[in-house]
Amino acid sequence: MQPGGTPSWVIRENASRPVLLALYLREVLGIASPLELPRLRDVGAVGARLEIDQHDRLEQQWRAWWAMTVEPETHTSAVPLELVEAFDTDVALPTTGAEVLAAAIVPHAEASRAWAEWAHDGYRNASAARRGDSYRAYAGTIAEHEREVGRRAHSFELNVEVVPLAESGVWWIGDLTVAVTDSLRADAAAFDDAMHPIIAELA
Repeated sequence: MQPGGTPSWVIRENASRPVLLALYLREVLGIASPLELPRLRDVGAVGARLEIDQHDRLEQQWRAWWAMTVEPETHTSAVPLELVEAFDTDVALPTTGAEVLAAAIVPHAEASRAWAEWAHDGYRNASAARRGDSYRAYAGTIAEHEREVGRRAHSFELNVEVVPLAESGVWWIGDLTVAVTDSLRADAAAFDDAMHPIIAELA
């Protein structure tokens, strides 16, 4: 709440390197989860698929890492985390329970870090070109919601990850986090329309 009890909202928009890395590794390792989230553009599986049992463990360990990556404050590890050396400081995995994932991602370290840097730079450049549009986009949608419901918006927080997905849209990837396709984010009118139900759900 703001001083005086006025409802407030906080929206953080980014294309964070940890999320980008996790999504790239999801593609090259052939991981299906989360089923509702589209694939990345122009990235596919690399190398042979693991045996079924091993691949199931890989998926399970990746899902746990994904939850910690998207919302680390609410998805903490029950055991200490350890940096995966091939990724410098970009990836930390649980010291136990992530062995299959740790072994699987190392061969893709260089390619995944380069791709994440490219995707993050693309977001930063697009965001800079929009100048003050980020605040306007969200404030306008919230103001419209307030007019529709006839009251001030409730206080809420929302994280928006802008990523190069193959389909245009918005998907929940955490309790307070959505993924938005970069092409949708670039279309102001379509983005406003897509964000409206998200804001309505929170505010």
